[in-house]
Amino acid sequence: MRTIFVTGIGTDVGKTVVSAILVEALKADYFKPVQTGTFYSSDRKKIEKYISNSVSKFHPESYSLGQYMSPHAAAEQEGTTIELEKIELPACDNKCLIVEGAGGLMVPLNEKEFMVDLIHKFNAEVILVIQNYLGSINHSILSLEAIKQRKLNLLGIVFNGPPHQMSEDIILKHSGSKLLGRVAKEIEINKEVVSKYAPLFAGI
Repeated sequence: MRTIFVTGIGTDVGKTVVSAILVEALKADYFKPVQTGTFYSSDRKKIEKYISNSVSKFHPESYSLGQYMSPHAAAEQEGTTIELEKIELPACDNKCLIVEGAGGLMVPLNEKEFMVDLIHKFNAEVILVIQNYLGSINHSILSLEAIKQRKLNLLGIVFNGPPHQMSEDIILKHSGSKLLGRVAKEIEINKEVVSKYAPLFAGI
């Protein structure tokens, strides 16, 4: 099974949208190991609404935490600890699984382990989602350096949101990373929008 891990340069940069597009494009299964903020919403439930194909399955989280905060803090609020060894990839009949992280690479899961350690455990290909904002060049290059230092398999970058050519150019030039595609700022995310982008990512 091919495992692709979607991470980002921070929180709310478009990981869920990109994950939905990839699920639709590859007719892949979806898994979010650690979900916070379930008092408000769940990314798995959002993605289920965005997908048109009948092949993809949506696997339950290993940890589902109510508070919308860093995983280690949300776990502490509920009197539990996130244990990396208890997070396993779901059993899939599908040939491809899209795994969505929470926050960025260095989001703590517990007192000693980070989201990047989960990527390493899964031996997954990595897609980094980047959104342009003041400071995003720094966050992007630091994230790409962390991927390189950890010797992770970077599949490429997806830019999400309003374009900024100068920022995109310096990130791509400095990192030498492959550009997989761009997702524009959409008024609403729905099945039609996801289906529109899916063919652009079908060949990754």
